[in-house]
Amino acid sequence: MIPISYHFTPDEAQFLSMLLKLINAKNTMEIGVYTGYSLLYTALAIPDDGKILAMDINREYYELGLPIIEKAGVAHKIDFREGPALPLLDQMIQDEKYHGTFDFIFVDADKNNNINYHKRIIELVKVGGVIGYDNTLWCGSVAVPPDSIMDERLRYFRDFMMEFNKAVALDPRIEICQLSIADGVTLCRRIS
Repeated sequence: MIPISYHFTPDEAQFLSMLLKLINAKNTMEIGVYTGYSLLYTALAIPDDGKILAMDINREYYELGLPIIEKAGVAHKIDFREGPALPLLDQMIQDEKYHGTFDFIFVDADKNNNINYHKRIIELVKVGGVIGYDNTLWCGSVAVPPDSIMDERLRYFRDFMMEFNKAVALDPRIEICQLSIADGVTLCRRIS
């Protein structure tokens, strides 16, 4: 049976923090916040006048981590929006002032929508900007035969993740790097 672990990990946090500093990210977006662990690391990595548009369907979880974000002195960088991300992304795409304005976008939300997120945020990230997708190895399930014994939830989302991985690998607007850090992180650098 494949072990299950979907959590954002300290090594992943350190890696993304370093990446944000290397690309001088200032205007960022996070889709799927949960309790704000990756959000905190992003806020700490970007400059004091940097911004993070943070989206999640559940404000309660975000508020669990908010005291730590406030204690770190970075809450002013976060614009939290509660609700599904796709409608907000659609609004942003309609308003051309958002096109190509984000330096970095991190997606750690409902995996069955990764392709839908990608179709939208590719317009919003600048050329040379980076999109990071979490859990792209999906506990290693994307690399095992389909008849392997695995948890029902793991099997259900495995197909979505495999479809997503194939789609970004074939997207000519980006170059990708899939890392085996944590549960798999795929970085997509927009090249056109």
